[in-house]
This record gives sequence, C-alpha cells and structure tokens, in this order.
Amino acid sequence: QVQLVESGGGLVQAGESLRLSCAASGRTFSMAVVGWFRQAPGKEREFVARITWSGGTSYYGDFVKGRFTISRDNAKNTAYLQMNSLKPEDTAVYYCAAKRFALGQYDYWGQGTQVTVSS
Repeated sequence: QVQLVESGGGLVQAGESLRLSCAASGRTFSMAVVGWFRQAPGKEREFVARITWSGGTSYYGDFVKGRFTISRDNAKNTAYLQMNSLKPEDTAVYYCAAKRFALGQYDYWGQGTQVTVSS
C-alpha cells in the first residue's frame, strides 16, 4: 500500500502562485507514476499532470499551457505541483494519485487539498 497526503492548498488571488506537495509513504518503491487531478464543484475530475517516478518524464493536461510544473523528489518521496498565473477557473480540490504500472489505472489517491482563486 501507498499513502498519499497533499498539502499546500489555500486561497490566493488571480495571477498568484501556489505549490502543492504530495508526500508518499508505505511501499513507495512500487510507484511508477504520480499524477495530479482536480475536481471543481459540479464538474468531473480532470487530469492536470503526471510524472514518472524514476525518470521524471512529465505530461500535462491541455489547459495547463505552461502555467503548471510537476516535479518529484525521490529522496523525500514527495511530488510537487507548482502553479503559476492562477485563474479563478483553477479553483478546485486537487488530488494526488499514484499507480504501480505506467499503463494501468491509478491505484492510490490522496484526500485532496482545496485551491481557491479569487478574481
């Protein structure tokens, strides 16, 4: 099992930045990919970004357009999502997830952290 705990959410104004953290514990060696998703009220969950745990290859959702950067620190078993130029439409609960196989489903999910961007 892998446990994921997100932190770093909060209330910011449009144009500001936030960095979310995802701390992993347990069988972290089994993680192949860590991803970030978000869900706004009344909307479906949306893919934000993912990164391979070993090689650091990253991939982003279309809406990111260079504003967000995903990274990971293997020594700290922590993944990050740096979010710049935040917009009110970025308001959502952000979730960290991990999977054991690159092509499989996400196996583990965190509890989420709220990000609210005011205009």
